[in-house]
Amino acid sequence: MKADQTLDCIGLYCPIPIVKTATKIKDLKTGEILEVVGDDKGIKLDIPAWCQATGHEFLGIEEQGGEIKVYVKKAPN
Repeated sequence: MKADQTLDCIGLYCPIPIVKTATKIKDLKTGEILEVVGDDKGIKLDIPAWCQATGHEFLGIEEQGGEIKVYVKKAPN
């Protein structure tokens, strides 16, 4: 999936990827896609739950080796 921006959360564990995602998504325009890259399996549950709570759109997960990529589309403010 093509993302407009990427957030590197490799080596970070809950709740830091969520905190960084919440901060980074503010830099995006409505409709842009943020790719969050991490290696903590918790991100697979945490990001979809965060999207549901904040109104941003969860687009999916890609896993390759130990790397997890999660995609979030920014909702209108």
